Amino acid sequence: MPRASRYPLRQWIWRAFVQSALIPLILVESVLIGVYLFSNAAIRDAQIEHLQQNALDDLSAAVVREVQVIDGRLRSVEAQVQIFRDAAANALGNLAFQPDALERQRHALTASGVFYSRSDDGRAASFYANSTPLAQQDHAKALRLAQLDPLMRSIRAANPRVASAYFNTWDSYNRIYPFFMTPEQYPHDMVIPDYNFYYLADATHNPERKVAWTEVYLDPAGMGWMMSAVAPVYRGDFLEGVVGLDITVGQMLGEIDDLDVPWQGYAMLVSRDHNIMALPSAGETDFGLRELTEYSYAEAVRREVLKPEDFNLAKRTEMQSLLQAMAAGQGNVQEVLLGGRKQLIAWSEIPQTGWQLLLVVDEEQIFSETNRLAERYLQIGYLLIAGLALFYLLFFALMWLRSRRLSEQLVQPIDGIVGMMRELGRGNYQPAAPSSQIDELASMAAAVQHTGEQLQASEVQRVEAQRILQLVLESTTESLWEVETESMSISLSDRFLKRFGLAHREMSFSEFNQRVHPDDLERIRHLRQLFVSSAEDDVEAEYRYADARGDYVWLLSRGKVLERDSEGRALRLAGTYVDISRLKQVQEDLRSASIDAQAASQAKSRFLSSMSHELRTPLNAIYGFGQLIELEVQDKPEATLEADYAREIVNASRHLASLVDDILDLSSIESRQQQLKLQPVEVGALLHGCAELVQPQVQQRQLQLRVLAEIDAGLYVQADMRRLRQVMLNLLSNAIKYTPPQGLIHMGYELRSGCVRLWVEDNGAGLTAEQQANLFQPFQRLGRENSNIPGAGIGLVLCLELATLMAGEMGFSSSAGIGSRFWIDLPGAAVPPEQDAVSIETLFTPPK
Repeated sequence: MPRASRYPLRQWIWRAFVQSALIPLILVESVLIGVYLFSNAAIRDAQIEHLQQNALDDLSAAVVREVQVIDGRLRSVEAQVQIFRDAAANALGNLAFQPDALERQRHALTASGVFYSRSDDGRAASFYANSTPLAQQDHAKALRLAQLDPLMRSIRAANPRVASAYFNTWDSYNRIYPFFMTPEQYPHDMVIPDYNFYYLADATHNPERKVAWTEVYLDPAGMGWMMSAVAPVYRGDFLEGVVGLDITVGQMLGEIDDLDVPWQGYAMLVSRDHNIMALPSAGETDFGLRELTEYSYAEAVRREVLKPEDFNLAKRTEMQSLLQAMAAGQGNVQEVLLGGRKQLIAWSEIPQTGWQLLLVVDEEQIFSETNRLAERYLQIGYLLIAGLALFYLLFFALMWLRSRRLSEQLVQPIDGIVGMMRELGRGNYQPAAPSSQIDELASMAAAVQHTGEQLQASEVQRVEAQRILQLVLESTTESLWEVETESMSISLSDRFLKRFGLAHREMSFSEFNQRVHPDDLERIRHLRQLFVSSAEDDVEAEYRYADARGDYVWLLSRGKVLERDSEGRALRLAGTYVDISRLKQVQEDLRSASIDAQAASQAKSRFLSSMSHELRTPLNAIYGFGQLIELEVQDKPEATLEADYAREIVNASRHLASLVDDILDLSSIESRQQQLKLQPVEVGALLHGCAELVQPQVQQRQLQLRVLAEIDAGLYVQADMRRLRQVMLNLLSNAIKYTPPQGLIHMGYELRSGCVRLWVEDNGAGLTAEQQANLFQPFQRLGRENSNIPGAGIGLVLCLELATLMAGEMGFSSSAGIGSRFWIDLPGAAVPPEQDAVSIETLFTPPK
């Protein structure tokens, strides 16, 4: 739970005034002012919205009006194109027309085969491209078209928007006015039908044979960027040619400059592919097109200053919203951020060309009146808020003075009581009480004095309890320890440092492990890793630790988890060390006494061994004669009874021989203890090797065997490798024999505080309490003497003897109807050197 914030008494009284009186008053006043501001804002917003909508409507109407003006001008051009087309058709059909001598003299041929006009003479220029071979050129047609020159002069003189008039034929002949040296401008092999000012009028692109408008293109005649109004000239269904009138972009720019755009705005023309065609000087700053400032628009084209890609609106991120609105047909006014300012752009399409006329107006200009009105409304609201703030400032000052006077009457006695508390903290249990006229404060001071008396009595008891506890700790424990798992360090008490001659209270695990006995080191490491990741709170371990002289002392370490992280891993542990060397010595003495007690039984074992050798001779004779009798009578039908007798003799002698072998094995183990070779044995490899050896029996019995150990676990025990494998195989054999088909057998290991436990577990019939009492007794079959399961009842006795000889212990747990677990506990061992390590192949070798 988070700690509540604290503040002085004066501040507490002031907060009480604020919460009980000032805040409700402020809330009421704020609600009233809020209602006024909200209603005022609603009226203001409605008025401003109405004014702004009127301005937008005016801007939208202005762009439509200007488009109608441009549309009327373009329609006048279309009318002249139609007149020009009719005149061209008449000129082509007037075969009786004869050109004058001047017209014939002004034409000549170039070396490349181009038929052209070489002088002006106030007439149109003529050009017959050599893409039409000279033999196929119709020079008479070219001279006959001189009839069009007066009309072309009249059209250009009557309409200042027309830059040139021309007529192009299907066989690449061109007649254009005004005159220029065509061979110097045109490619001599020019194919005129390939140009848009020709093919846009053919039957494919213009099946209705009307006037068509081209896109903006670079005029081959050198007049810069322009567009043309073209119309086809047919003779029947044959397209003889195309007439056209050119209008330069420079001329359109001049007309755009003349448009009357409201609110100090400007107009601009945009083509179908969103290229800026006509941009007045007022728009150059907004669009950053500085190259148009030095030259006129047409001159910029001739000087190659104009770069069309710089004028494409689609390449400007600030114009994307405008283009999307234009494509979606969402009204015809859009707000954009242009030139660092918010501007409104209205647009309308010119029907003849598909161009868009854009009117650009600064939003600040168009909304200046409405913004001033909105600012006045805001000023009135600010004045109201300022007046209210001034009133409450004065009111708060008055309330603060009253709270200060009240707090001064309470602070002095409370400070005196706080001083008494500090004296108690310093050990002065009889502090002087301050005087106060307030009953509650006087009672509080008396209670503090009483508390001091109780603390003084409790301190005496605590000192005595601490002294007793210290005596108990020094007499019952070796020392105290604390472990930090994140830093992998351990902190020890002074008693431990003095006892074992260590220099530092805190050390890392690697430094601490240098004193641990090598045979215990790997087991301790495994126990630490297992405990840190487990959910257990208690830890216990036994191991040997070297003192300052290098002598090993048995320690019992016990502790508890003090802190865990969010994932449940132990972070901090604490506990005690106890010297159990004497206990271990007593255990060793008891083990020696047990061995001495078993010495008496060794005489019995030697007797059994000698008797077993003596019994093998007559048993072999009985077994041999029984087999001979069985062979003699097995083919005689009348001797069936004799054959059964002989078979019983053979089976009985075979059972007696197996029993004699087990007795010999038991007696040889008891009499040849010195022949055991104790060495480090790798646990994981041993368990997997035993599992491989019994796998055929497991499969024959239709069982499952699972080994819960890694082959390279890195954990070793001190044992005789062959005898330990014999014990594990015996336990596995018993589990296989007494587990029903489809049963499950587990084999694995676990770390104990002072040893390593190897175990075999099955889910067979299990043992009753009566059967468990007779376990580990020689020749004891536990009620299965008459079953078909082979055995003499000596296997577990052999395992117990072998475990004892290897300084280990045997044990079991069983429940009837559930299953049994048998185990052997062996001391841990250090990792052997590389050259002395036991190989996995050796562990896999079956016992002899």
